[in-house]
Amino acid sequence: MIRATVAVVMALWAGMLPAQEAASTGTGAILRGLDKLTGRSTDIAVMNGETATFGRVEITLGECRYPEGDQAGDAYAFLTIREAGEPEPVFRGWMIASSPALNALDHQRYDVWALRCTTA
Repeated sequence: MIRATVAVVMALWAGMLPAQEAASTGTGAILRGLDKLTGRSTDIAVMNGETATFGRVEITLGECRYPEGDQAGDAYAFLTIREAGEPEPVFRGWMIASSPALNALDHQRYDVWALRCTTA
């Protein structure tokens, strides 16, 4: 009985989810960095495959994706963030512009989040 109920609930829930959208790849991303110590925020432009420096962290953009046909719709940026001179990243993963807290950088001094993708 419980299994049947769970199966019905899961089927109904799956039917309510929006369809997965196709994604286009941008040429880079605009990120925003916050220095928590000084309170200053800075916009950071970085191209796919390149590294930008913000304070004492190095931010490498793997790629930036956005919904097909809607460049301003959302941004999904794959970032690797390292402390300067450290081999292990403090963050590695996808950041989503519309949900910055979903997968956030956990750093004592800096905050970094994705704003949008750039195109050619």
